[in-house]
Amino acid sequence: MTHPILTDMQGQMKKALDHTLHEFGTIRTGKASPSMVEGVMVEAYGTTMRLKDCAAITTPDPRLIQITPWDKSIIHNVEKALQTANLGINPLLDGGVVRMPLPELSRERRQEFVKVAHRLAEEGHVSIRNIRHAVMDATKKQQKEGKLSEDDARRIEKEIQLITDRFIKDIDAHLAAKEKELTTV
Repeated sequence: MTHPILTDMQGQMKKALDHTLHEFGTIRTGKASPSMVEGVMVEAYGTTMRLKDCAAITTPDPRLIQITPWDKSIIHNVEKALQTANLGINPLLDGGVVRMPLPELSRERRQEFVKVAHRLAEEGHVSIRNIRHAVMDATKKQQKEGKLSEDDARRIEKEIQLITDRFIKDIDAHLAAKEKELTTV
């Protein structure tokens, strides 16, 4: 039976991993991805909302993002939001659709993106280690309070380290895949 501390820790680490992977998804690799624009904030109906909440975002081919607002009256607001988001891609209005053709990435730009990916991976590592640290402290506290025997505490601490190592390895594997994707022309 796994200890509730371990179950809770795995849930927190899974969230940290998912966040890191989502951040990786926002890095431009030369291939179109809806995640590159879905967080752009658009002025619509007197408020600001995420692009993915007011438009369909598709990638009809690997070098094109196509945005179709559900309400055609906000298409100019969508275009303006994409221009001010400073994504390095110029939106083109085509009837009721906004098209965003991705330009070819230069070697320097690819290297910049690799650095960004490494920074995001390190942030993921730090959040995983912070979770581990908090759970280790909670385990030691429970041991001092007599809720855990010394043997159980040691066993749980070993398990904490194994789980932490697994999540860090997972981030590193995704980083390696992202780096390969970025450097492949």
